[in-house]
Amino acid sequence: MVIAALIPYLALSAALQPLTPVIAHSLHMSLQEMSLSSGMANAAYAVGTVLAVQFALLLPQRRMMVVYAVILVVASTLTAAAQDPAMYITGHVLQGLCTSLLLIAAVPPLVIGYPASRMRSTAIIMNMCIFGAVALGPAIGGIQAHSDSWRPLFWVVAVIAVVALVLSVLTFEDAPPADPTAPRDPLAIGLAAAGSAAAFYGASELLTHRFLDVPTFGFLIGGLALIVLLVVNQSVRRRPLLTIRSMLVSTMPVAGIVVALFAAAASVSAIELTAASLAHRYGPLHIGLLYLPEFAGAILTAGLLGLVFNKRAIHYLPLVGMALLAAGIAVFRVEIPPSQALTLLGSGLVGIGLGATVAPALFVAGFSLPSANLQRVFAIVELLRAVAAFMIAPVFAHLAATVGGSPQAGTGIALWIGFALAVSGALLGVLLYVLGRARPQKPALEQFMDGDAPAWYSPPLLAGLRKQYSVSSLAEEPAGT
Repeated sequence: MVIAALIPYLALSAALQPLTPVIAHSLHMSLQEMSLSSGMANAAYAVGTVLAVQFALLLPQRRMMVVYAVILVVASTLTAAAQDPAMYITGHVLQGLCTSLLLIAAVPPLVIGYPASRMRSTAIIMNMCIFGAVALGPAIGGIQAHSDSWRPLFWVVAVIAVVALVLSVLTFEDAPPADPTAPRDPLAIGLAAAGSAAAFYGASELLTHRFLDVPTFGFLIGGLALIVLLVVNQSVRRRPLLTIRSMLVSTMPVAGIVVALFAAAASVSAIELTAASLAHRYGPLHIGLLYLPEFAGAILTAGLLGLVFNKRAIHYLPLVGMALLAAGIAVFRVEIPPSQALTLLGSGLVGIGLGATVAPALFVAGFSLPSANLQRVFAIVELLRAVAAFMIAPVFAHLAATVGGSPQAGTGIALWIGFALAVSGALLGVLLYVLGRARPQKPALEQFMDGDAPAWYSPPLLAGLRKQYSVSSLAEEPAGT
């Protein structure tokens, strides 16, 4: 049920690039309107992560999941049957919203709803299916674009949404609200909604505006400022909606989130940039097939995650993934547009790097806190990851089109930035571990599943610096004080 609920929108997000001109022509939409529809759908995905936590605390959780699945079916049908821009945009935005609502409502209970011995299988299957769907997106979009049609794919998505609804009903077991006494937090929801909408609106306007224009730079910066304000607000509140304070003061959650965000930003931008550079050389189907090694990489890394899931090596897997991700981007950068051989190799390395980075890094963050907080942890992480993955890509595309004097030179500069993001994310993760004096540990899954304790000990953030400063202060303290 979870896989059927999450795959459609995630696959569509990766498949839309070659389909955008086809949909725009069919529905008489401008490319700017298409960019805006994708931006607002991604904004809805980001907002839904926060909204889902509020609903889970106050309303019966399984009943709400059925409601989300019903809306997803309606939204997917509306999008597939769209006759005008309004129908398409409304349906696609609701798809993004319902996907994140289902993600936060369903995934954490799925992870901790089975015995510890089943957790590894769950992680392997979800990693393979979700990242596999994203990796297959370019090929799926290329096949549809090659046939000069888009509705068959969207009707398939609608059928999968129906499957998710049927399975949500067949597996229904009523569950009470997580905490009926929890406070309502309209401020947090408002900040998430306004910040995401403004930031993604600004990013979508980059297609037809300069970066420093008010509709782009103003909304981008204003939206990001609101999201930062949300993080600060939730950090200082006595009873916050999101579990931020405990994450920001602990080494491993911060390191895991940093690595996941940098990997998401670098990988999505690299795939979209190189695919765009190949558009003038090959047809959409040909380009989609060139990115199939990314899917193979997703399958391979799902197996790798299973091998290290209950071992201390899970801490090292994101570092290896970042190295392979950087290598994949470097391969893309050798020649612009990349040759077929370079594209095949680069996409495979990026697929392995992304799969070996994001999911393991998020498990490192999640295992560092009690499983009772898993929904709230997932919510803030997915909010930030959505911003990093979906908002940065249009910025990189604009950069590639406007700097360097030519699209090839601009793409090269943007790829270097992506390479720097991958390397910097790896170095920051290692540095945080060193400065926090954190050591890789084997997760105590049974202890984690009990809900009251994390799977391992995560030292306070920058604990090594604090201890060194404390010792230095004592040594310099005058005698007799």
